[in-house]
Amino acid sequence: MCELLGFSARRETDIRKYLKEFFNHGINHPHGWGLMRENHGITEIIKEAKCSAKSQQISEIIAETEPQRNTLAHIRLATVGSIKIDNCHPYIQTDNTGRCWTLIHNGTIYSGKQLMKYLHTQTGDTDSERISLALLDEINEKQPKTDKHRFEIVDNFVVSLSKRNKLNLMIYDGELLYVHQNMRDTLYYRSENDGIIFSTKPLDNGDWKPYPMTQLFAFQAGKKVFEGTKHSHIFVPTLEYITSMDAMNI
Repeated sequence: MCELLGFSARRETDIRKYLKEFFNHGINHPHGWGLMRENHGITEIIKEAKCSAKSQQISEIIAETEPQRNTLAHIRLATVGSIKIDNCHPYIQTDNTGRCWTLIHNGTIYSGKQLMKYLHTQTGDTDSERISLALLDEINEKQPKTDKHRFEIVDNFVVSLSKRNKLNLMIYDGELLYVHQNMRDTLYYRSENDGIIFSTKPLDNGDWKPYPMTQLFAFQAGKKVFEGTKHSHIFVPTLEYITSMDAMNI
């Protein structure tokens, strides 16, 4: 499976040690990496279709990363889609109001007919990109006017898509960081000064706690601000899924 990292904080915080450890995990997730970071007040996306643990860029990128308030990172193990830059996360889309939506996903969509129409319009060929495109259409259709309405739209979208699918994901809309897990023991979090960091696996020996199951939460400036619908769509790996992961040395 892929791995995710997300960070939200009230003030700029040096998270380079976490980024370094996270991208070192790329040795077991060799099919690409991506980073959303703030750089001199501008949000930028950096991606490469290479193993992050062997990338010549990573050390320099981490070293020059200034203290962050909002960050997303992803390392990819390809389960759907070929190995190319268009299939690396994060995916970023801009809605009709000019708001940018950035998404990273750890999982596979087994049941998602509402995503199939994007097969011929997406840039790459991953189910994760199709999630991003479907969410954008939902936002544009509903035209939210407030943070709460925006959250409710995302919550309804996540609940409807999580049935029979592995849907660990993080979404950043320029203000809110949305985080969801529906497979046990695949997402953790810990407090970091005035912020909170999320990761598929603990990144040090600190006080990491399991992230709540089957409920979307939104965070702003390091604090939880919205709670979504508690649903029952827990993804339980099949024997076939476990065997395929074992074959990839996961």
